[in-house]
Amino acid sequence: MESAWLIFGVNNKTRSIAGTRYREASERLHGLKQQIAQCTEPSVTFRNIHVLQDPAGRVVLFEIPAAPCGIPIAWKGHYYARAGESLTSLGLDKQDEIRQQTIAEDWSAQLVPNATLDDLDPAALRKAREAFAQKYANRFTAEEVESWPLTVFLDRARITQNGQITRAALLLLGKAESAWKLSPHPAQMTWKLEGPERAYEHFSPPLLLNTSQLYQRIRNIQLRLLPQDELLPIELSKYDQKIVLEALHNCIAHQDYTRNARVIVVEQPDRLIFENEGIFFEGEPSDYMEGNRVPRRYRNPFLAQAMAELNMIDTMGYGIHDMYARQAKRYFPMPDYDLSEPGAVKLTIYGGVVDPAYSRLLIQKTDLPLADILALDRVQKKLPIPDEAVTRLRRTGLIEGRKPNLYVSAKVAKATSDKADYIRTRAQDDEFYAKLLTDYLQKFGQAGRDEIDKLLMDKLSDGLSTEQKRNKIGNLLTKLRRHGRIHNAGSRGKPLWTLAE
Repeated sequence: MESAWLIFGVNNKTRSIAGTRYREASERLHGLKQQIAQCTEPSVTFRNIHVLQDPAGRVVLFEIPAAPCGIPIAWKGHYYARAGESLTSLGLDKQDEIRQQTIAEDWSAQLVPNATLDDLDPAALRKAREAFAQKYANRFTAEEVESWPLTVFLDRARITQNGQITRAALLLLGKAESAWKLSPHPAQMTWKLEGPERAYEHFSPPLLLNTSQLYQRIRNIQLRLLPQDELLPIELSKYDQKIVLEALHNCIAHQDYTRNARVIVVEQPDRLIFENEGIFFEGEPSDYMEGNRVPRRYRNPFLAQAMAELNMIDTMGYGIHDMYARQAKRYFPMPDYDLSEPGAVKLTIYGGVVDPAYSRLLIQKTDLPLADILALDRVQKKLPIPDEAVTRLRRTGLIEGRKPNLYVSAKVAKATSDKADYIRTRAQDDEFYAKLLTDYLQKFGQAGRDEIDKLLMDKLSDGLSTEQKRNKIGNLLTKLRRHGRIHNAGSRGKPLWTLAE
């Protein structure tokens, strides 16, 4: 079943319309979506809310999407179950039962016949304990993690099942000589150098260690960018290590291993191209660029969970956003996703300047919102952008020319009026608003939603409507809560935000 339904305004016993006055204002009714998304982990909400105006009364229908397979959903950090007409805690056995749902379908969760702990690499195991201890430093000391028996540690890190070796365990921690036990599926990454010089190298498990080894093969020289009207250049590495490893770890986590292919990293003189098998499993790359989309399911959920436990990836959808944000701070072109080849994904990360005007503009305007940077990036690459973006960028003096021959302006906000308009309509970085909120909570201890709206509404871009401003504030609160920076000490209906301890 794709959806369930919660219906207000119908009598349960007579099945007749009784009508309901629940949240008659449309804005308050649809605000439920955001409230539920804030309180669930992983974030879920109603697919749609339908209102039927019948002569017998008003009926509200909430369309509830199916739960993601193999993932229990928490409400404010707690798991619940029905016991007759009562609500009770979801037992650990039931949570395990839900998580077992995907094992039959998840390639990475399958047990490897005849594999033992001796097939795991000692250096990779040491690194895994260090990474796990670092991730959970607020719960366990490094000494405590080190004291656990190996089977206990691997089970707690979601890498093995009851001490038995999974495919995920061999991929991440296995010895190179044990990789044959995954045959016919090639557990391999390949680095290939193209250009005046040619070279290649294959990397097998343990991938926890060898992704860093592959990164070391990349020729990461220092580059110099010269800002306009300045004599001192800015020095940057050609590639950011965190961006490269994020891209590579994503390839490993989302690879369709049933297609018997390897992950490939092609190094060209001015870019890196990452190739992995399997279509984008949920949504499109553009859904994750702003950092607001949370994936509800994964192709390899067991492997993704293990990698998250070892600090290799996050499972909240922030990875793609972080790659774009970090590349923008380096004044380089944005990464490009290519989904044109059936059943495969290619990601290009640039290691050089495409249009000097674009890079100089980012150096001058360090507070540009990511949406504007993405549009400017498309302009420098001679790709189309929406009319709304053309109007916005032209008004602030960031682009010139006529469609389709647009180009990044070499002079930004020349006239005083243009500058004033730009200041009123630009969006600040989320961290700016987060600092205002956390400073407020530090001083006054707590704040309700009305106080937070009063604090931030007039600080947000005048280019946003009131509803868009409220949604942005809601998204900011969700982001800070998920990052453990603030806590809701109130109720669902009347949240009361405080700084997290």
